[in-house]
Amino acid sequence: MDYLVNTPCGTVRGTKANVPGVIAYKGIRYATAGRWEYPRQVKSWEGIYDATEYGACCYQPRTFFTPEEQEKRSFYHREFREGQTFVYSEDCLFLNIFTPEEKRETLPVLVYIHGGSFTGCCAHEKHYDCPVWPREGVIAVTIQYRLGPLGFACLPELKEEAGYTGNYGLLDQLTALQWIRDNIAAFGGDPENVTLLGQSAGAMSVQQLAFSPMSRGLFHKAVMMSGGGVHRLLSPAPAEKHYAFWKAAMKNAGCNTLEEFRALAPEKLFAVWKQTQKEVPSGFYAPCIDGRFVTDTGVKLLKQGAQHQIPYMAGSTQEDMLPLILQDMARNWCSAQKVPSYTWLFDRRLPGDDKGAWHSADMWYWFGTLFRSWRPWRKKDHALSRQMVSYLCNFAKTGDPNGPGLPLWEPSSQSQTKVLRLGEKKTHMCPVSRLGLLLKTIQDPGMGV
Repeated sequence: MDYLVNTPCGTVRGTKANVPGVIAYKGIRYATAGRWEYPRQVKSWEGIYDATEYGACCYQPRTFFTPEEQEKRSFYHREFREGQTFVYSEDCLFLNIFTPEEKRETLPVLVYIHGGSFTGCCAHEKHYDCPVWPREGVIAVTIQYRLGPLGFACLPELKEEAGYTGNYGLLDQLTALQWIRDNIAAFGGDPENVTLLGQSAGAMSVQQLAFSPMSRGLFHKAVMMSGGGVHRLLSPAPAEKHYAFWKAAMKNAGCNTLEEFRALAPEKLFAVWKQTQKEVPSGFYAPCIDGRFVTDTGVKLLKQGAQHQIPYMAGSTQEDMLPLILQDMARNWCSAQKVPSYTWLFDRRLPGDDKGAWHSADMWYWFGTLFRSWRPWRKKDHALSRQMVSYLCNFAKTGDPNGPGLPLWEPSSQSQTKVLRLGEKKTHMCPVSRLGLLLKTIQDPGMGV
């Protein structure tokens, strides 16, 4: 059967997803861009667009890993990528849409931005390769964006060329949201009911989008997993502060001009990027204050009330990276909002090893994809995942995660110090143990993706 959809861009063909009752439209090109150019939204294509296979991922460090380097990162490789094959390219601005097989109109939309320290991962790894949300009446979208030296270079020559520099990956995300606004109705989605979701660097991306004047009206609720909120240690610096690093990278590459640097082979670019990190300690892949998309630090913008006035969900895991800081960021962010917003803490110690509730451990549960994991899940894990999917989809529908059969999730406030505890015990509102989180921060600051 041909799963054809007529969009403003043209006709697109999908395929059955690996979740029953769901149709997938994979690898849809939403924008084009040359190296260190800002993205241009795709407005049309000719013929029928074949969206039955995923598009290429952005080049990233693992593209060029030796077997020894891969072995050092075996935890996350085994957890989320083992057995999968990925294609890498600079031409990577694709998104994936998952809809219910039974066509319905004006469904809420959940858009996911992946994490990976702004340097790795892609939009179709095991844990979010087709979320189960369409079975709950919510359309799912996952997006790709440029990473590392391709997504976050800053140079004065680039500013002279375009008027500003940096944040190419963040502008990719913005352009994906604009494409979704213009096209999602054709897939049965409601462009006026879009929820943005991100984890780790994806949560930090959502945070920047929630502050940016350029994204107003493109999403109406936001969820930030293990990275939402503001903190002085995670604040972006002005683009000019990054120039020294990128000038050193150009020198290490033997490039005298921007044209030469642009033409550098990807493997060489990533090699000099890695080399330069040892010489210049900052400015090599983070978002920056560019004066247009990112206008100031999060701490200052929050004080000004510059964030989008929408409902938020934010939380982290018990053994997260810097758990005390991340949990405080999430709770303080939700408490500061004028619109009811909700904080969680995930503490389920995943079966199969002794790593606990590590950074990203909750992903299987929110996406409903436990069946793709090697772990020996128990009944309580499947029940917890169903509960978390329900909370998330309820929030996407109405801005309130609560619903029939779910333990009450109270919104955060200056006087409400409790958060929703998800995991080892029955789901309940509970104060967070500050001492316990402090000890975990001191003893183990977390693992990197």
